[in-house]
Amino acid sequence: MKNRTKVYPLNHHHLNVVEIEILGVIGSLATAAATIVLVILLWRAIKQMEVTVKLSKVQTEFRFRPWIGPINVIEAMGEVEGKTQFDVTLKNYGELPAEYLKASFKVDTEIMSKEAINSEKIDKFNLGPMLPNMEKHYWFFIDSKLIQKAKEGKTKIFIALYFEYPTMEETGGYGMISEYNTKTNGFVHRDMWVSGKNAV
Repeated sequence: MKNRTKVYPLNHHHLNVVEIEILGVIGSLATAAATIVLVILLWRAIKQMEVTVKLSKVQTEFRFRPWIGPINVIEAMGEVEGKTQFDVTLKNYGELPAEYLKASFKVDTEIMSKEAINSEKIDKFNLGPMLPNMEKHYWFFIDSKLIQKAKEGKTKIFIALYFEYPTMEETGGYGMISEYNTKTNGFVHRDMWVSGKNAV
């Protein structure tokens, strides 16, 4: 008599349990993947917000503050009591007023560096406040005998000018080192700079 293998029918109840377990695992994986994607999107959104805040701060610091500088060249105004008078026209190009504008001036027969503005032997003058788009004139004087020597080729004349003013967080400034030009009776700039945290 031959051995017969008995085949038992598959229990549908056990099959449903397995399917439910598989679906549960798939659901958990999908939830985990969605959570990871959400975290990445949230992280990117935070980084984007940080960049936007930084750009807004930079824009505010650059736009909403006074920006003071000269409009044109230094012009000779004529002679007054043995001294030649020169004029510098300044303008506030910024969108906010400056509480004050302080001018520093030094003249020498040798070229100077930026550090000359920190010298104790330097003339300083407060030009007062400056509103947006406002213009002011600063006059400085050089001995006419020294001017004549320069025209005769016996000496050279250099000036250091620095204009200082407060901004929202610090003190800004515009400086220049210039040499007297005997042909134009004016000055040629040898160095110019802007000082402050937002200097460009």
